[in-house]
Amino acid sequence: MEAKQGQDVRIVALMNQKGGVGKTTTTVNLGAALAELGQRVLIVDLDPQAHATLHLGVDAREGPGSIYDLLAAPDSRVPGIVRPTLREGLFVLPAETDLAAAESELGALPDKQQRLTRVLENLRGEFDTVLLDCPPSLGLLTINALSAAGEVLIPMQAHFLALQGVGKLLETVRLVSTRLNPGLRVAGVVVCMYDSQTTHAQEVVEDLRRFFESQADQAAPWSGGRVFEPPIRRNIKLAECPSYGQTIFEYAPQAPGAADYRELGRQFAGCRPPRKASGAREGAGLESGTPADPPVVESPAQAGVRVA
Repeated sequence: MEAKQGQDVRIVALMNQKGGVGKTTTTVNLGAALAELGQRVLIVDLDPQAHATLHLGVDAREGPGSIYDLLAAPDSRVPGIVRPTLREGLFVLPAETDLAAAESELGALPDKQQRLTRVLENLRGEFDTVLLDCPPSLGLLTINALSAAGEVLIPMQAHFLALQGVGKLLETVRLVSTRLNPGLRVAGVVVCMYDSQTTHAQEVVEDLRRFFESQADQAAPWSGGRVFEPPIRRNIKLAECPSYGQTIFEYAPQAPGAADYRELGRQFAGCRPPRKASGAREGAGLESGTPADPPVVESPAQAGVRVA
């Protein structure tokens, strides 16, 4: 996408193959925090459950279409398909349940992994940041998001099993960066639903920090990654606000969840991971017949973490 106001548009894929970890909550409220800082932010809802769309109080059926329509015809321009939200500067490209058919319908197309990239080209220059809310799986919609993005942000809970899942996510990011998107980098991890009173949660966060520190000099897409501070505290207001179609800043602006996401927005706006210099093989895909699989990535739990 073209630069806006002299800077590159920042395209960020928020992904985790496990559901219920705070991914959509982070997408929506990080977007709202960035809008509060004066950015124009677009949230692209790639989850067939349409939770980001619902969270923002938007009904895709009441408009001219959804992200499904654009993935089916990525070079088309549909006036009004990008919808405003209650928060100034925050917009959403909505999803609806038809998106569930995209995995099978796009699977036979030669450009199946770059359809979203073409969609975003038609929004060139309109936004400062684009946040891609990925489905809780590593299927074709997520691969499209990773192909279009410059950065990956991983929302997760501070649990032992979540550490195991990070390794799988990093393997997928390296595979996509090797074959489809050489500029893809891991911005880091956002710890959600954090309970500071448990020793286990504290140890998991510390293990994640040590993992990223140990990878700082590695030739890997996550070498510039970090654990963003503060962890997002467990807060009932964050669970309640989607039912009102509001972000935490409209629903409970004084709640701990609002304070945490406001600070996350400040930190995220002020940092970018370094760009990767190496290139991908032109025309390469992720099919099993493509040669030269990248080496297996150690997860934090395999890289010397302490999990009590």
